[in-house]
Amino acid sequence: MIASHVIFGAYGFWLPNDPRGSWSEFVGSWELFRYGRATKTIETRSLAGRPHDRSARLTAKTALKRPAVLFDDEQIRAVSQGFAEYAERSSLTIVACAILPDHVHLVLANHRLDPEQLAIQLKGAATRQLSRAGIHPFAAEGRPAKCFARGAWKVFLDTEEDVRRAIRYVDDNPVKEGRSPQRWDFVPRYC
Repeated sequence: MIASHVIFGAYGFWLPNDPRGSWSEFVGSWELFRYGRATKTIETRSLAGRPHDRSARLTAKTALKRPAVLFDDEQIRAVSQGFAEYAERSSLTIVACAILPDHVHLVLANHRLDPEQLAIQLKGAATRQLSRAGIHPFAAEGRPAKCFARGAWKVFLDTEEDVRRAIRYVDDNPVKEGRSPQRWDFVPRYC
């Protein structure tokens, strides 16, 4: 492995009983369980494009304890600052980064920590920066709840072509969602 493509969601982005499938084994909330059991899948490709009943999925989100997180532009910048600080502190090379209102795509160079551990560290750094800036989505709760979902989806990249394809995918992601391209100072140009 020379790099990994890591994706993680904000709170409420992808439910454990999403009709398109999920990587969850169980639904931890009775209120949410009423909308169906966990939809565990072993699929390694993105499930986002699968046809499904969108209104049923959105109705299920109303059962969450808190509203699903949608980061605004100021919060997205704060998340990026958290990522930049962590990358510098830990000597992590982030070769692509897209921070969207409800999820994040990263291409991470091989590192002493595995991609899952890096996702945990990056979420923590972003959360600390959101709190420091006073713009954590759940700041009104005192000690705010987590604003990122548990876990991460990861794909190991073994060749230069895999890495370049993942970078293109990550770089194109904001544009596919109708947003401006993102260029972050902490993301070096991949050679």
